[in-house]
Amino acid sequence: MTSTQSPQIAQSDSPEFVTESDGVLTLAVSTAGAGNSLSDEGIAVGTQALREVARGKRDVGAVLLVGLGKNFCAGGNVRAFAAADDRPTYLREIADNFHAFVGALYEAEIPVVVAAKGWAAGAGMSLVLHADVAIGGGSTKMRPAYRGIGLTPDGGLTWTLPRTVGAARARQIILTDRVISADEALQWGILSEVVADDEIESVARANAEAIAAGPRSANSGTKHLLSLASETSLLDHLALEGRSISERSGLPEGIEGVDAFVGKRAPEFGKAR
Repeated sequence: MTSTQSPQIAQSDSPEFVTESDGVLTLAVSTAGAGNSLSDEGIAVGTQALREVARGKRDVGAVLLVGLGKNFCAGGNVRAFAAADDRPTYLREIADNFHAFVGALYEAEIPVVVAAKGWAAGAGMSLVLHADVAIGGGSTKMRPAYRGIGLTPDGGLTWTLPRTVGAARARQIILTDRVISADEALQWGILSEVVADDEIESVARANAEAIAAGPRSANSGTKHLLSLASETSLLDHLALEGRSISERSGLPEGIEGVDAFVGKRAPEFGKAR
């Protein structure tokens, strides 16, 4: 695809960008080329794969987002922006496609794990903030990066960042284009854990596999409750929790979990699905 063409929709079985094993759907959002920028093809096939999860065509229990180069994702392909014949039209299509991917992450209703190695800038930082579990390393750095090229954020950054670090800190980070260290990201709740750099992907995958091996209906329900927590009153949220725990007590995984506890044995959630 040349920079002046619209991003093409690829097949969801593209092995470079979409793989599935041990109940984990792994999606690559960037490649080593173009400075580890967001991959149009990776986003397209990832969106399709996530929609297959939402429609019950893929049986997975977690999503793992990775980058194929030395960084997780260094943001959008700015050289492609510059080469576009009609920049506003091109940027709108890029943003719409990226937002379709973000929307599909939520519609899939399964936990999202991110292996945030190296730089997570621009769109990469936006994606980290959509993770349920984000694993970084000592060299992990984040940066909004939009202000530096005269643009405003996309990917939901202006929605997620204030909810994660607070409104005042989010404004400072975005408006000053602050570089965030791994320690700061951990302290502020952007990263879940910081490990050795050469262990980022293995630890992220271990987290994803552990989540996928557990009670998937409970994981999905928990993710849904957490996503609503900032928008509901306590009393309304208690009602949602009551409904959710009641419903899952009658599902195969809930029955297996309770019966295994009483029987003093490890639950076999895979057989209960």
